[in-house]
Amino acid sequence: MSSTTRRSRRHPAAVLALVLGATALLLSPPPQPAAAAPSGQEKAMAQWIDRDTVVWKGAEHRAARLEFATHGAHIRLVPGRLSPSERLAYPHLTHDPAFTVDPRDRALARTALRGALHATQRTADGRRTTTGVQIPGVLDDLYGSRARHAALGPVFGRDGRPTLAVWAPTARTVALELGGRTVPMRRDGASGVWRVRGARDWAGKPYRYRVTVWAPAVGRTVTNEVTDPYSTALTADSARSLVVDLAAPGLAPPGWSGLRKPAAVPLRRARIQELQIRDFSVEDRTSHHRGRYLAFTDRHSDGMRHLRSLARAGTSYVHLLPAFDFATVPERRADRARPGCDLASAAPDSDRQQACVAKTAGRDAYNWGYDPLHYTVPEGSYASDPEGTARTVEFRRMVQGLNGAGLRTVMDVVYNHTAASGQDPHSVLDRIVPGYYQRLQDDGGVATSTCCAGTATEHTMMGKLVVDSVVTWAKEYKVDGFRFDLMGHQPKANLLAVRKALDALTPARDGVDGRSVILYGEGWNFGEAANDARFVQATQRHMAGTGIATFSDRARDAVRGGSPFDADPRVQGFASGLYTDPNSSPANGSPAAQRARLLHYQDLLKVGLTGNLADFTFTDSAGHRVKGSGVDYNGSPAGYAAAPGDALAYADAHDNETLYDALAHKLPPHTGPADRSRMQVLALATAALSQGPALSQAGSDLLRSKSLDRNSFDSGDWFNALHWNCADGNGFGRGLPPAADNRASWPYARPLLADPALRPGCDTIRHTSAAYRDLLRIHATEPAFGLPTTAAVQQSLSFPLSGKHETPGVLTMRLGNLVILFNATPRQQHQTVHRLAGTPYALHPLQAHGSDPTTATASYTRPTGTFTVPARTVAVFRRG
Repeated sequence: MSSTTRRSRRHPAAVLALVLGATALLLSPPPQPAAAAPSGQEKAMAQWIDRDTVVWKGAEHRAARLEFATHGAHIRLVPGRLSPSERLAYPHLTHDPAFTVDPRDRALARTALRGALHATQRTADGRRTTTGVQIPGVLDDLYGSRARHAALGPVFGRDGRPTLAVWAPTARTVALELGGRTVPMRRDGASGVWRVRGARDWAGKPYRYRVTVWAPAVGRTVTNEVTDPYSTALTADSARSLVVDLAAPGLAPPGWSGLRKPAAVPLRRARIQELQIRDFSVEDRTSHHRGRYLAFTDRHSDGMRHLRSLARAGTSYVHLLPAFDFATVPERRADRARPGCDLASAAPDSDRQQACVAKTAGRDAYNWGYDPLHYTVPEGSYASDPEGTARTVEFRRMVQGLNGAGLRTVMDVVYNHTAASGQDPHSVLDRIVPGYYQRLQDDGGVATSTCCAGTATEHTMMGKLVVDSVVTWAKEYKVDGFRFDLMGHQPKANLLAVRKALDALTPARDGVDGRSVILYGEGWNFGEAANDARFVQATQRHMAGTGIATFSDRARDAVRGGSPFDADPRVQGFASGLYTDPNSSPANGSPAAQRARLLHYQDLLKVGLTGNLADFTFTDSAGHRVKGSGVDYNGSPAGYAAAPGDALAYADAHDNETLYDALAHKLPPHTGPADRSRMQVLALATAALSQGPALSQAGSDLLRSKSLDRNSFDSGDWFNALHWNCADGNGFGRGLPPAADNRASWPYARPLLADPALRPGCDTIRHTSAAYRDLLRIHATEPAFGLPTTAAVQQSLSFPLSGKHETPGVLTMRLGNLVILFNATPRQQHQTVHRLAGTPYALHPLQAHGSDPTTATASYTRPTGTFTVPARTVAVFRRG
């Protein structure tokens, strides 16, 4: 997610998915929503954290008890204190009253947990107080050590007979609904797992679990008919799970077992294209499978031709937005709605398009998919048939298609929240073990800082689900990498467990080399987990040195200017004209303020170009010797990485405005198409030519626009579709962006959208893409862009003109035998590096004979060590 807000279409009151700021698009903590208090249910201020201890916020430190379903049955509690290990495990409870379970009553715990449970106390003034009880901690203590090793979901034996297993320790009964009949299941008292072994003819049959359990959300015992959290396949619209063995030969497309992948690329050298499956092909007239997985098998489509050209230039991965089963798109085409207007006939600055799209947004074929329903089944709306296992086969064919194009596959995974909780029909986990899988606030309400029902990956079985799910995607679908949404809401320990489990996969035993699978995510620090309130988080600073990268918002903001939350979208940055080509926005401040901010942005970019290294030492724009960690970014260290590969660079991603749209707002209105193209390439270059991994949104090299939409998660094909054929434009001027998230910016957007000069023609689009590919080729062919350690970067990389006299709007970087100049100004610039006088340099051959004749005029004067670079140009020189 990122810095914008995604809302669930079926639950308009539930805000879905806080897309952290452009962290990758994205990042930087967004404004915080209020925590969700229990709605219409009793508060649960008491927390039973293990078999011996209860913590009760607000209670008096005197005798209390836990009362449970059997009339008059109770467990006595005496005043106590948390042990050192308990304080470590529950730092947010250390100052609340703690109680110890009377040793004589400990044997009652397992019975008490399978029904209504309340904590009660007679206060000093004689009042009787009561509250609900949160139980995840004690469930982990009693069942976790056994349950964490259980094989869940459908598991097939060598004889072809399946065993179905579900963890439901608090359930009174669990039965299997299979093919119109009900089959009882047996409970293992040590693990809380219910199992049933079936016959071979169960294969392919639909099933659900029938779970009778106490549901605090409604204050009564309920019987839920619910799908399997460990489903391997589903019927349409996730109505039933299917008894499916993913290893079945019939689910393997031709060539699957012997699939040859492109050579693995280390994370520090990865160049990643981020795209959404439907965006990719839905408007591609040359595709035979528009909007579906199989579009990636259309080798001769415009989209696949473009991806192959990027792969040949040096792009190594395609990052797919959520492709697991999500809740917000009707999977059957017949059930979907389409906008009933002639959208193309409306004016480019009209509000008619967005109004028409909004009318069907809740029932159309489009959503980004950040509303998980089943974590380990492909989404059915992208399949040719959502009923059955076509989605399994076609997802695998998609991976084959991408691999055949020279690209590895990354999945965007969203384990930090669910589409719903409680008794909602789209709640799966919480209807099986109520109150366990969701992260709860102190009063028992579900935490919603991610803008939806948060999950508690710190709990044993939610953490296990994450690990098991990732391993399944890697092993059974041959996915090559994972991008974790709002990763900072998960424990660092859980991400390390994922890494360990992947590293254990071998080609001989599992068909994949798990060590080559890359991991990265949004390491934002916000919400109820912020500042390690509950556990050591998987945030930017904590993930350094783990081999798991985090999106870096530092250089992103410096390149674009401002932040994703600015009220005035015209705040400028390094690549959008700050100080050197100012627009008229008062938000930019005085010329002196602009100059100072631009020079600070240049320091942030220097840190970014090193790979955000904390210990890299350089001279800043004030002339001081500083480390990357000593450069300020909104009160935090700009540099936080321990090695190249810890931080992922990007200038845009799916969240927030596309790069083209951001520059449309920020560049002065008189800026012509050719100059907008050059600034686009320069902005992309700050990520593409950095140490460490870099990501760009698909289509950014084609000047992709979403008509200034800053949060297009539910804006339909009209605003989101990629246009591979430049004759169809770049998406700019398709009407005012949807009012829900953009109305405040309409006064700024309207004159831009009405300006025909901002709709680039084919020559401009083609030129931008070709210039970007030149940069990718330079990165791919120059070893200096893949330095492995901080020491190597410190030795090879420097900013020789940095200091009090550096030129605002120009960055000069020396890297091994290269000198790279980023000239973001509207004027030609001469940069003299005296220590290089007499050293032979020439413009890199890939630019001297490349796609851009303007860049080809960049020159070097050997006697003085002077580099001359045209306006709005990034030029790479190589020592002769």
